[in-house]
Amino acid sequence: MKRLKVGLIGQGRSGKDIHARTLSLLPEKYEIAAVADLLEDRQLTARQHFACKTFKSLDQMLSHCPDLDLVVNASPSHLHIPLTEKTLKAGYNVLCDKPFGRRWKDVDRLAALAREQHKTLAVFQQSRFAPYFQQVKAVVDSGVLGRIIMVKISFNSYARRWDWQTLRCFDGGNLLNTGPHPLDQALHFIGRDAVPEVTAIMDRVNTFGDAEDHVKLILRREGHPTIDLEVSSCCAYNPYVYVVYGSRGSLAGTMNHIEWKYFRESEAPHQTLIREPMPNLAYCSEQLPFHEEKWDAPSEAASNLFDYMACAYYKNLYDNLTTGAPLEVTLAQVRQQIAVIQEAHRQNKSYTRKVASRNHG
Repeated sequence: MKRLKVGLIGQGRSGKDIHARTLSLLPEKYEIAAVADLLEDRQLTARQHFACKTFKSLDQMLSHCPDLDLVVNASPSHLHIPLTEKTLKAGYNVLCDKPFGRRWKDVDRLAALAREQHKTLAVFQQSRFAPYFQQVKAVVDSGVLGRIIMVKISFNSYARRWDWQTLRCFDGGNLLNTGPHPLDQALHFIGRDAVPEVTAIMDRVNTFGDAEDHVKLILRREGHPTIDLEVSSCCAYNPYVYVVYGSRGSLAGTMNHIEWKYFRESEAPHQTLIREPMPNLAYCSEQLPFHEEKWDAPSEAASNLFDYMACAYYKNLYDNLTTGAPLEVTLAQVRQQIAVIQEAHRQNKSYTRKVASRNHG
């Protein structure tokens, strides 16, 4: 098995704790050969942990490491597009962390560049591989819940933040920081072949920066279920990640446990519409024979979901780079996601001006 040589841009939280960690969990497939980071202490740590070459800049790394099989862009969010473009032009395969960007035209432009260079361009959307998402998909796709009316997804918590990811100039805010994960999942249920109608409500509540920490998206498309998606840092109670409404049943669950109940048409009592007043002030009532099922996350995912998803993503990327296997997360799908994010930002240009005078003392 060929080990792919990887160069990492950035050794912050994402570069070190996500990408470097995951690559280290797959030593038979990947070798961390080089790291580029402005901070000398991070370079030193990388040399100690990975015995790799380290550089202060991307330019230095690319000029000294022509044999890299893959460059992982884990730089700050606002640098994802320019550094990915530079790396592609230099002739390297690139995996870019999310968010890939703010504008769908940038996705088109870099996708075209990757084709011209005959290189792979991938975006790190590891939540596609989440076991709970795969289970919700399986239940919905099985048809037991009937016609799906609504899918509610909540990636909520209660937290205050005061780092660079709370600033719009760095492409911060909940929609770009956390939103790509649930949004990538949500688009499966409304169809990945077109951009849905978007209604977006965004607000800045507890963050110390100028970007939003509360997002509500309603996605609609004729012939598809409504998507109700929340990414809020203002919710201290968040019992469910998924709630699905169907014509014959419902589903509710977390990342570790899911339950669903449904009835079969063949087993339901036969009813006919009654237009006249019902006798004795009666109210419609029946006992539907519900079937109830449940699912618990596999132990390897329940113990460390993030490692599970990230390793699954990197395994798929390895197969793409070594055998030409298709990527599970395509650039066309990322483009659709970015188009939704771009429209949400367009609808909410004013919220930062409304709260700009707030002072967190």
